[in-house]
Amino acid sequence: MDSIQFDIDAVIQRLLNEAYGLLGALPLLALALLVVWLAWMVGRWLSRRTLLERLARRNPFLRELARTTAHWAATLIGVLVALEIMDATSLVGAVLGTAGVLGVALGFAFKETLENYLAGILMSIRQPFSPRDHVVIDGNEGLVIALTSRATILMTPDGNHLRLPNALVFRSVTLNYTRNPSRRFEFDVGLGGGEDLLQAQQIGIERLEQLDGVLQAPPPRAFISALGDSNVQLRYHGWVDQRSHDFLLVRSEAMRQVIAALDEAGMDMPEPIYRLHLHERAQPLPGAPISSGERRPAPAAGVDTRVTADLAEQIEQEQRVRDEEDLLDPNAPKE
Repeated sequence: MDSIQFDIDAVIQRLLNEAYGLLGALPLLALALLVVWLAWMVGRWLSRRTLLERLARRNPFLRELARTTAHWAATLIGVLVALEIMDATSLVGAVLGTAGVLGVALGFAFKETLENYLAGILMSIRQPFSPRDHVVIDGNEGLVIALTSRATILMTPDGNHLRLPNALVFRSVTLNYTRNPSRRFEFDVGLGGGEDLLQAQQIGIERLEQLDGVLQAPPPRAFISALGDSNVQLRYHGWVDQRSHDFLLVRSEAMRQVIAALDEAGMDMPEPIYRLHLHERAQPLPGAPISSGERRPAPAAGVDTRVTADLAEQIEQEQRVRDEEDLLDPNAPKE
């Protein structure tokens, strides 16, 4: 019993010594906490300086990142000074070692998230496209709505909302139809082998030059593209200014007008021929195809090919309800 009583006294004495040491270290602990608080306030003051605003004035994402980095960097310096005051610098190595192992584990666990975040930073600096640019990214076509820290948001031609991870956008080939407003269209027309092909080319070019929405420079062109089984393929080219006219509407109207011009000139545009054996005379069905020997009806009045705004209201609505800041700046230098 005496030995047991002696051991208990030793434990109590050890606890008392630790308590006395803690009480003696309270002034240093208070000083260390004061240093950390001052470092926090200094970091907060630095994060509000106009210098950071000037460094990233065109990029809200980088501006916020610079503020956060300056704030936490000053706080970290304060923590290191506080540990030095408490004579606990050996703890720094253990903490850094643990943080390194934890960082590696989190890096593997959140690899895709970190890739998207880093790609968002790089693209916000490079500005590869602007809001409402018509782009094709990895086979996905649409108008750019916004660039966030994690994803690029598109509005497809069908009006659907498309969200692409920034890492995918960053490493994919991007086709931007808007960057160069002039865009070339083309289409083929099959003519009979006995027709004057040079005359057919000239007729189509003259009709394209008269079409509203087709640019005069570069001028429309035509050439023989292929020899078919029963015809010769002529290919017509024209250029559209996408700022004022709709590409698809101009191409559609160009095809209609060129076909009408060739038909008016009596050019033979052969169609597939099928041989039918009937026992009695059949009446032509409504809407049946016209044989190659008959004339087509005269073309209708011209079609309005100006730019349409089918998706404009939907994009504006999407931008109004978004709660994330857009990292794209229409006035920033483009890549």
